[in-house]
Amino acid sequence: MSDAASAYHWERSFRLWDTYFALIWVATVAYVLAAEQPGWPLRAVAAALLLPLVPLYVWAGRRLIRGDPPDQRQAIAYLAAALALFLPSAVLAGETRVLTFALIPQCFMTLRLRAALGAVAVVNLVPVAGWALLWRPDARDVVFNTLFCLVTLVFSVALGIWTIRIIEQSQGRAELIAELDASRHEIGRLSEAHGALAERERLAREIHDTLAQGFTSLVMLIQAVEAELDDDLPEARRHLRLMDETARQNLAEARALVAGGAPADLDGASLPDALGRLAARHDAALEVTGPVRVLPAGPEVVALRACQEALANARKHVGSSVTVGVSLAYADDTLTVSVRDDGPGFDPGAVHGGYGLAGLRARAVEVGGTAEVRSAPGDGTVVTVWLPVVRRETP
Repeated sequence: MSDAASAYHWERSFRLWDTYFALIWVATVAYVLAAEQPGWPLRAVAAALLLPLVPLYVWAGRRLIRGDPPDQRQAIAYLAAALALFLPSAVLAGETRVLTFALIPQCFMTLRLRAALGAVAVVNLVPVAGWALLWRPDARDVVFNTLFCLVTLVFSVALGIWTIRIIEQSQGRAELIAELDASRHEIGRLSEAHGALAERERLAREIHDTLAQGFTSLVMLIQAVEAELDDDLPEARRHLRLMDETARQNLAEARALVAGGAPADLDGASLPDALGRLAARHDAALEVTGPVRVLPAGPEVVALRACQEALANARKHVGSSVTVGVSLAYADDTLTVSVRDDGPGFDPGAVHGGYGLAGLRARAVEVGGTAEVRSAPGDGTVVTVWLPVVRRETP
């Protein structure tokens, strides 16, 4: 429930309490004035003593009842003033005791439990004792009023204790709800932050595997063209065509990344076709084994990105003079892509940080697969990714 709605319900319930107090007060004054005993002057005095209770309640009682928690010193002062007006009136006219239905709840609403129980005892017992000492009624009336007073006291105490327990439970639940609401907001904030972080990581990985690798290829092709312009013009032209194709491919990847669609190489093409074009851009050979079939998008994207990363690393670290091969193997429940080169190799355990191999392994794990890098100094490098797949029938 919103704060505005809670405030509205509290104001509405408090207006009901104001109405209840007003009705009890009016009924008490009416009973006092209409009583047969004592005489009219004393009844007028008893009624007059009740008049200041209204402004006292309006100016002090309401504020204390609405306090959370009420100030105990002010509450004691307020109830002492109220009892100073109520008790003499109740001693003079027994009908004034009707007002206890309005005063007793205020005791429990403003005082702590022990103080409230003491105030309730005073409200119930003192009027009867004072009435009996002042008017000296017969024993039957004393017994009747005493029993009625004791029953009222027990009922008031029981109801008051029960009410306080309910209020404490409600306050505890309100605090719990507030804590849960704060926790919900915190969880939402953390979830949003986690989602933003995951999205940043995804974009970083996509940019690394597509745009950054494409730009790396362009730099390497530019270096190759610079070396070939004087001695091997046909090869330079071939590399220029590869530069044009790579730049266009990078532009298509950027557009696909912004649109959140499939990789540009897989847009409208099969995985072997996409890997064939990718291998051609890196002067690598592609070998496809097993029955080629349409697979879910997840494994195909991971296979393509793994191949992109492995080919880019091969050309970046071992150059264009080594032989690089790509193999794609279809099995009943597994798709395997492997990139191998006959370069100088390296120690995989010595590689730390970066998005390359770590990103490749993370992609494989996301779809339930595994990635392995096998290499050693002087022994070439083989990057293999195994991906679980389920057969998907073409429409």
